[in-house]
Amino acid sequence: MRDETKCLRSGYTPANGAPGVMPIVQSTTYVFDSTEHIGDLFNLPTEHMYSRFSNPTTEVVEKKIADLEGGVGAMCTSSGQAANLFAVLNLCKAGDSIISVPDIYGGTVNLFSATLKRLGIECIFVDSDADEETIQKAFKPNTKAVFGETLANPALVVFDIERWAAIAHKNNVPLIVDNTFATPMLCKPIEFGADIVTHSTTKYMDGHALQVGGVIVDSGNFDWTCGKFPEFTEPDETYHGVIYTKDFGRAAYIIKARMQLMRDFGAYPAAHSSFLLNLGLETLPVRMERYCSNALKVARFLEGSDKIESVKYPGLESDPDHERAKKYLPKGCSGVISIVIKGGRDKAVEFMDGLKMASNEVHVADIRTCVLHPASATHRQLTDEQLVAAGVTPGMVRVSVGLENVEDIIEDLKQSLDRL
Repeated sequence: MRDETKCLRSGYTPANGAPGVMPIVQSTTYVFDSTEHIGDLFNLPTEHMYSRFSNPTTEVVEKKIADLEGGVGAMCTSSGQAANLFAVLNLCKAGDSIISVPDIYGGTVNLFSATLKRLGIECIFVDSDADEETIQKAFKPNTKAVFGETLANPALVVFDIERWAAIAHKNNVPLIVDNTFATPMLCKPIEFGADIVTHSTTKYMDGHALQVGGVIVDSGNFDWTCGKFPEFTEPDETYHGVIYTKDFGRAAYIIKARMQLMRDFGAYPAAHSSFLLNLGLETLPVRMERYCSNALKVARFLEGSDKIESVKYPGLESDPDHERAKKYLPKGCSGVISIVIKGGRDKAVEFMDGLKMASNEVHVADIRTCVLHPASATHRQLTDEQLVAAGVTPGMVRVSVGLENVEDIIEDLKQSLDRL
């Protein structure tokens, strides 16, 4: 099936006389005929037994997203932050290290630089456009992963997935790519060498600001028997001696994440949240096409304003990442635009407060146009140096273009700019 069909059909095939729409299995528990049956599931969890780590409704969504990304399996989480945390913790323990580019979501920067540090995991940030020699110097014997975002939030830098994947694999570590802004409609990182893909499903996948969620997708392509990941190739004594590479083959990574991390942390979405996410996924292809179309028109309008210092949108021919976007994002560059208002923070706030239709809110990738001031919101916890590295300036405003009539969006932006 092609993507548009997968969004509607993948993951759930109704049986004869069954509901045509994926049902909500609103239950924490599952009943079995014998104690032996339940005991067998604790040896090898091949069925649903408790909704802390699996649920039939959520399973449908997991299968659909894995199919869209081209992976062997997926695991939904309660948020995008949980997805990125689990993606790393599934590989790292105290004393290990990861490498990340700095131009990523501010919450992820904090997660990596502060929270992981408290857990004993080091994160080394390396400029995304650094030469290979510089990148290579960041690798250590204890390096376990490399991380980047397809489209950085909010810097909108296009990550050179293929280049970083080659460098990661040269060092026998996997590449994790957060594909939130692109979604598999615009980019499939696995096709360019990524090993693990994460999403905040709260954003475009949902699209309606109805549920907070995340997902991890396993490509099934990384060789965990390379010698750097003994926890995949040696018996897991916390799960009756299971050897993940032996017992689960290509799905070793995602099964280990569920059997260890989801079992212990329980950051699993509710069935109703997964139902709402699935509704969003069903219209994702149509919405992404419109987001991209609207955003490009808005970006071109903003580029012509004398009240704006700069416009960052890779779909613009003038954008420094335009050529890279043509390779990784040929169908469009999402609906998010980053602009820098002349006059700094005060003028940026004045512009945002002057908008009549666009919402000033802590969200992005919604069906409704919304704006945010990253320096005082999503990236507020970053130091000045980290802000610069993340591509965030005091006058930056993140504009998330929605699905309203594009002329209405432009008129609202124009009337507020005209007041400055």
